[in-house]
Amino acid sequence: MDNMDKLHYERAKDFDRAWLNFELDLPLRPTSDGKDNPFYVSRFGNPLAELKDALMAPFYKPPKFFFSGHRGCGKSTELLHLVNDADIQRKYWPINFTIRNYADIIDLDFRDVLLAIGGRLFIEYKQSGGELPDQLLKELDSWRGKIEKEIGTIENGRLSSEIGAGIDAFFANAGVRMKLEPATRVEIRQTFEKDVTGLIAVINAISSAIYAKEKRFPLVLIDDLDKPELDKARAIFHDRREIMTQPNCAIVYTVSSALFYSKEFDAIRDQAVFLPNINIHTKAGEEVISDAGYGTLRKFIDLRMSRSLIDGEALDQAIKYSGGVFREMARIMRTSIGRARRRNAPLIEMEDVEWTATEIRNEYRRILNRDDIKLLKTIYQTKKLEYVDRLRPLLQLLAILEYRNGDNWCDIHPVLRKLINE
Repeated sequence: MDNMDKLHYERAKDFDRAWLNFELDLPLRPTSDGKDNPFYVSRFGNPLAELKDALMAPFYKPPKFFFSGHRGCGKSTELLHLVNDADIQRKYWPINFTIRNYADIIDLDFRDVLLAIGGRLFIEYKQSGGELPDQLLKELDSWRGKIEKEIGTIENGRLSSEIGAGIDAFFANAGVRMKLEPATRVEIRQTFEKDVTGLIAVINAISSAIYAKEKRFPLVLIDDLDKPELDKARAIFHDRREIMTQPNCAIVYTVSSALFYSKEFDAIRDQAVFLPNINIHTKAGEEVISDAGYGTLRKFIDLRMSRSLIDGEALDQAIKYSGGVFREMARIMRTSIGRARRRNAPLIEMEDVEWTATEIRNEYRRILNRDDIKLLKTIYQTKKLEYVDRLRPLLQLLAILEYRNGDNWCDIHPVLRKLINE
């Protein structure tokens, strides 16, 4: 670990540093020397083992998996951990990227995703020092020329910087242009719609060339595909499932948890992996705590901040209010740190954590209606995960949290227990 890594991942001894260490959107990348991130917490039971085992199994065709979990449960961090895994690297040539950088996630289409896969394989392999055969480069450049000829906006100069610049510039810029320019996005999609098989052939040609050189199939792990609305997810992973499984490389698609709670889930059932929340109590009730779950979240805090900055009872209460969701844990800690600083207090105390819980509860109070409260009361009493129309959005809001230890079950977000009893 170099000095820059130490600077970014220094354990906090004061509130200023602690505030930085509990950044909410902080996927934990491996360090510059390829080791695990200093803040990474290996969960009890290693739930990612299911996905790793599936990837390590023998295959006739490179596998495709659909990876999901609740918002804030650590999917991005686990993908980064997986791409750095020594066994995975021996078997695959892995890359990880977020679709956010190459497409508009509000208006996402299956063609955008395929173009991003082809582009990232090509660019990252070349950037790593890999050399692709001259014949393949000529074929790709010919394909690029045909695409540019089809797209009127390019011929009219909108993408003039790309004309003649070759396949490197095309892959580097096309996705960004599709993200930022709606008119260009429409025309490129129309072009690929007429020849989707050609786009898949390009991905397969690049993948095959990498395999020939490295003797490892490419593995593409795509983050943030869980962000689009359910209708977009259906269109990509249900309606176009056969197309999305055609590329001749291993792929892990992140998908919205909403898809797991829809009738269309059946289309991906056999290749689906769900990252559960951390159990901090049992189905019997919040009084029966899980020592392993509390231990995991204590470690999550201890790696980032000195225990001297928080009262012991306040620490346990913060864990309880997190519901076993990493992002909620970071949110509670950061908000509590802010309150303690405003009080000029030397450490986080129970009143800071309770104030934070009230703030979160007030946010839900603005969103939830009478029917929602009624459903939450039922969930709190039964712990049963039963399908109703309103269940899915409440799960996405984290008002309801799913857990697994044997059978799956659910409970309400811990801060809402006071609300449903008002």
